[in-house]
Amino acid sequence: MSKRKGDLALRTAHASPPANANAGAVSAFSFGDPEPISRIQLLDYVESMFNGRWYEPPLPWEGLASAFRASPHHGSAIFLKRNLLKTMFVPHARLSSATFGAMALDFLVFGNAYVEQPRAMTGRALALQHALAKFTRRGQEAGRYFFVRGWQHEHEFAAGSVFHLREDDVNQEIYGLPEYISALQSAWLNESATMFRRKYYANGSHAGFILYLSDAQVSTTDADALRDALKAAKGPGNFRNLFLHAPGGKAEGLKLIPVSEVAAKDDFAAIKNVSKDDVLAAHRVPPGLLGIVPTNAGGFGNAPDALGVFIENEIRPLMQRFRELNEWAGEELVRFVVTERAAANPSA
Repeated sequence: MSKRKGDLALRTAHASPPANANAGAVSAFSFGDPEPISRIQLLDYVESMFNGRWYEPPLPWEGLASAFRASPHHGSAIFLKRNLLKTMFVPHARLSSATFGAMALDFLVFGNAYVEQPRAMTGRALALQHALAKFTRRGQEAGRYFFVRGWQHEHEFAAGSVFHLREDDVNQEIYGLPEYISALQSAWLNESATMFRRKYYANGSHAGFILYLSDAQVSTTDADALRDALKAAKGPGNFRNLFLHAPGGKAEGLKLIPVSEVAAKDDFAAIKNVSKDDVLAAHRVPPGLLGIVPTNAGGFGNAPDALGVFIENEIRPLMQRFRELNEWAGEELVRFVVTERAAANPSA
């Protein structure tokens, strides 16, 4: 046989394994939920699609509304900004404190806020009404808006009667997006870690073990008695001791194998702390203002000073954004008063 024919025969032998080659093969697989595609990554491709009547939002507003309560620090930071804005807001006859508070919450959660200007039969402007940002959609023509609660449940506002305050976005100019988008993964990680720990304790595996009995000295009757004793250890007062007497038994005949050691090492505290820091960094909120207990000896510093800096750097710019409503309404409807107690520089 030539060298070439020998190489060909060798390749043929490798390409055709025997029928029983996979008889002792080990296969490994895992169960898990399918990973959803994040619509955040689709912003660079689709922006805001036009469906023939209005533009669809670049992100599902239902997801942002659900994420609002995913992490305690995420929701608390938004409520803190809303509460400070509402506290320093001066109510107007056409813009109540409740309407402004709802408008501010929508803007902080969705990056969009809407108010409708109803008018009397004589054309006189009435009090502004809040329109939920979760269901409000912008039409193709300027000043045209729809209120869409579901399929075939839409309402079109009167032309030019809706004021839209939007946070700037680099991918499109139809809808705004909130500033905390980059911290959503951390907020969901915080929620997932908490839910995992809850399911872990609800499952009861933190107290589970495998009792491995291989000693031939223990009869079936003794094994049944041991099984009954373990079953009886459930319920209130289950921290009980068990006594097993096996004369002549082997040292390794009875083993207690815990099953919760691996699951308990999920680094729960580290995940919670890291995700918390990410969320607070996205909102730029001092941790001392959210009631977080410091873990270091130095603490978080002086709370009033931190509040003054926070108002100056974060709340005042938000006030300026909401003052854009005055230009649209042709009247000073949005006014704020920063008290000495709330601001570090009361004369500003």
